[in-house]
Amino acid sequence: MDICCETASEDLDKTKRLLQSVNEAKQWGQSLEKLLNHKCGQVAFRVFLKSEFCEENLEFWLACEEFKSITSPEKLAWKATSIYEEFIQSDSPMEVNVDYHTRDTIAHSLHKPTPSCFDGAQRKVCSLMENDAYPRFIQSDYYKDLCAGSRGLGKHKRT
Repeated sequence: MDICCETASEDLDKTKRLLQSVNEAKQWGQSLEKLLNHKCGQVAFRVFLKSEFCEENLEFWLACEEFKSITSPEKLAWKATSIYEEFIQSDSPMEVNVDYHTRDTIAHSLHKPTPSCFDGAQRKVCSLMENDAYPRFIQSDYYKDLCAGSRGLGKHKRT
């Protein structure tokens, strides 16, 4: 077993330990919002996205949520630049898929950022997750394994 599989297996076991009930995991299947509003759901979704090499959308969404809670203007300015450089700027390490207009609007807001300066990009990224990654997650063996494990029935049998 290679290191990636071992890590994914360890992450699956860790996530299963975090689950409190089968209803919790089933609720994640109702909507992306329910998944994202639950810490264990975020962990499970992150593990799945990492396995598909596309965790940048979730990481951006989480960074935006944290950003909105900042009250210090200095920290807000620093964090806005950090988010821009990590997720928005062309060729950034975890570049998210947003259009030129959205990217440009954010770039111009960096001189005096507000807690809502990433809202447009966050909505677009959330829509991408909702229409692409989230349905794949819900249909994945990983999610089925989590639901089976949270019931104490063991792993979901793969066909």
